[in-house]
Amino acid sequence: MVQKKTKIENNESVTETKETPAAAKKKKVIAPAGDTAEKDTQAAKTKTEKKPRAPRKPSVRKKAAVETGAKTPEATPETQKPAKKTTRAKKETKAATVTVKETAPITAPAVKPAPQPSPAPIPAPVTAPAPAAQPKPAPTPAAPAEPVKYKATISINELTTVRDLAEKMSLKPGDLIKKLLSMGSLATINQRIDQDTATLLAHEFGFAVTHAPLYIETELADEKVDPAKLKERPPVVTIMGHVDHGKTSLLDAVRKSRITEGEAGGITQHIGAYKVKTPRGSIAFLDTPGHEAFTAMRSRGAKATDIVVLVVSAADGVMPQTVEAIDHARAASVPIIVAINKIDLPTANPQGVKQELSKYNLMPEEWGGDTIMVEVSARNNINIDHLLEMILLKAEIMELKANPDRTARGVVIEAKLDPKRGPVATILVQSGTLRVGDNFVAGTTSGKIRAMLDEHNRRLIDAPPSTPVEILGVTTPPQAGDQFIVVADERQARDIAIARQIRARDEQLRPRHHLTLEDISAGKVRELRIIIKTDVHGSLGALQDSLERLSTHEINLKIIHSGVGGITESDVTLAAASDALIIGFNLSPDSNIKKLADHEGVSIRIYRIIYDIIADVRAAMEGLLEPEVKETATGKAQVRQVFKVTKAGTVAGCMVTEGKAVRGGKVRLVRDNIIVYEGTVGSLKRFKEDAREVEKGYECGISLENFSDTRVGDLLEFFSQEKVARKLE
Repeated sequence: MVQKKTKIENNESVTETKETPAAAKKKKVIAPAGDTAEKDTQAAKTKTEKKPRAPRKPSVRKKAAVETGAKTPEATPETQKPAKKTTRAKKETKAATVTVKETAPITAPAVKPAPQPSPAPIPAPVTAPAPAAQPKPAPTPAAPAEPVKYKATISINELTTVRDLAEKMSLKPGDLIKKLLSMGSLATINQRIDQDTATLLAHEFGFAVTHAPLYIETELADEKVDPAKLKERPPVVTIMGHVDHGKTSLLDAVRKSRITEGEAGGITQHIGAYKVKTPRGSIAFLDTPGHEAFTAMRSRGAKATDIVVLVVSAADGVMPQTVEAIDHARAASVPIIVAINKIDLPTANPQGVKQELSKYNLMPEEWGGDTIMVEVSARNNINIDHLLEMILLKAEIMELKANPDRTARGVVIEAKLDPKRGPVATILVQSGTLRVGDNFVAGTTSGKIRAMLDEHNRRLIDAPPSTPVEILGVTTPPQAGDQFIVVADERQARDIAIARQIRARDEQLRPRHHLTLEDISAGKVRELRIIIKTDVHGSLGALQDSLERLSTHEINLKIIHSGVGGITESDVTLAAASDALIIGFNLSPDSNIKKLADHEGVSIRIYRIIYDIIADVRAAMEGLLEPEVKETATGKAQVRQVFKVTKAGTVAGCMVTEGKAVRGGKVRLVRDNIIVYEGTVGSLKRFKEDAREVEKGYECGISLENFSDTRVGDLLEFFSQEKVARKLE
C-alpha cells in the first residue's frame, strides 16, 4: 500500500510536473476562482523546481497535508481524483478548467485558518488598479497655476491697437489678426481692441497683462516755476463793453488799421486777437463779441486775460451790458481800466459817466479811488497813446512774467473750419515758445503745427509768451477756452486727445451740478453767491438791501450781478462760471433758458413775494452756521475695582451713583478734578452678562474705548450731546 501510494504520489507528482505549463495558463485565467488553485500551482512550481532533489518530496507532501488540514491516509483518495481529472485536462483544456473549479470548493476551507498567505496581495492590484490612483489628478485644478509661467508682462489700455499689441509681444500683426478671426472677431492692423480681448490674446501667446491708465493728467501739469528763468511778458488785455460803444473802433485806432469796415453792421463777428507794439512795449489785445465768450472761456478754466478795458460811451453812459461786463470781470478777479469813449460828441458827459460808475464801486483815481479812467476818442485818435501807457503801467505794477524757454502752453481764443484751409485755431501763447512743427493737444483735439500766422497774415517761425497766433494743422476745431499744450510726439498727442474724448463722453452722460439752496442748507459751502433779476428797479433795490443785511462775519452773501429784465444766457453762463444761483422776482424764464440752466447745472429760483426770497435765503444761510452743541448729564459712576481681562482689556468695577450708565454713550473720566479721558463706553456688563444700561444703585463692569488706565477711585461722568441749529441774529 505504501509503495502504491508512493507510486501514485510519484505519478501524481509527475503528472503535476507535466501539467505545470497548462496549470500556469489556468492560473492566469482562473486565479480569482479560489485561493486553493493558486496554492496548488505554487506547490506545483515548488515541486517542479525541486524535482532533482528527491529527498524533499516527503516534506512537500507533509506541507500539503498540513495546509489542507487532512490526515495523510485520507489524502490519497482525494489526490487521486484530481490526478485523473488533471490527466483529462491534458487532453481537453476545458475539462481541466472544470477540474480546478471542482477542487476549489474542497480546498477552500483551508484558506480560512490561514489569512496570512500571499493571495491577499495578488487581488490587491486587481481591486486597486491604476484607476484608484487616477482620482489624484483632482489636484489638476492647479493647472491654472501653470499660466504663471508667462514669457513676460505687457501693459495695455483702452487705446491699444492690434499693431501695438503685436509690437509689445514681438509678434507679427498678422498672427494676431488670424487669432482674432479664429475667435470670431474681424479686426484691422490699426483697429483698437477692448482690454478684455487684448488680455485674452496676450494669454493665448503666453504673456501676462497689466491694465495701465489712458494717461496721467498730472504729467501735463504745469512745471514748477523757476524764478531765475522768468522774464517779463506783455500784458493780455480784453476789451469789453456795451454794444456799439466803440470797442472795435477803439481797437482799430490802437492798431492803426481799419478792420471795422466790412464787418456786418459794424459789430464784431468773432473773437480777434492782436499784438500791438508801442514805444514802451507790446500789448496783446483780445476783442470779444461779448462778455459771454469771456466768461465761457473762464468756465473752462482758462484765465487768458490780465487786464479788462471797459469801454463806456460818454454819450450813452452806463448800460445793462456795461454792468454785466463789470460783474463778469470782477467774478474773474481781473483789474478794470475804464476807457470813456466818444468824448468828441456834443452830448458827451464824461463826469456823468464817472458818477454812474462810482455806484458800482469803480471810483476814479482823481476822486480818491483806485480805478484808472481815460477819456478817449477812437474816431479822432484822442488819448489813445495815454490809454496804452496806462495799460503798460498797470502791467508793470502787476509784474507779469513767464518762462520762454519751456515747452509752450496757451489757451484757445477761437477756432473755426475754414473752407479753404481746413480747421484753424487762434492760440494765445501764455508760457514757453511755440514753434512750427510742434505736436500739441488742445482739449479733445490734437495736431501738428504746419504754419503760424499773425494778425497781418504773416508767417511766423516761433511765438513767445503773450503772442496770439493763428495755427494750421488742427485735426478738428477745438473749443474756445481749451488749454493748449505742446507734447513730445504725435502719438502722445493723439492718445491724450482720444483719452479726453472718452472722458468727455462720460462726463456728458453725468449730470452737471452747481450750487443750490439745498447745498447751502447742508453746509457744503461758506459763501453764498447770487444773481438777482427783477421786473422793476424798485423791487431790485429793495431785494438787494434786504439780502445784503443777511450777510454775517461767518457767512458771506455776495451778489455778483443784479439787473432788471428777464434771465438771459449771459446770466446762466456767469452763474455756471461763478458757481452762483439765480433768483428771479416776478419773472418767467423761457424754455431755452431753462434748458441751458439744466445743461449747465445752474439753479434758478423764481418768486412772487420778496418775503419768501428772504425766508429761503435766511434758512439756507442758517444751514451754513456751525450748530451749537448742547450737553446733558445722564449719570455718574464710581470705580471701586479694576480687573484685567484677557480679551476685554481693563474692566472697571463700578457703582452707579447717579442717573444711569448706557453702553455706547459718551463718558468722561475725572481723576483728582482733572479730565483724564473723554470718549465712549465700550462695553457694559452686569454679572458677566452684556447690559444695554445700568440704573442708579447697581454695580456693573465698564470698559472704555481706547483707554486702559482706569484706577480705583476714578469718577465716570455720563452725558449726551445734541446739536442745535443756530439762527441768524
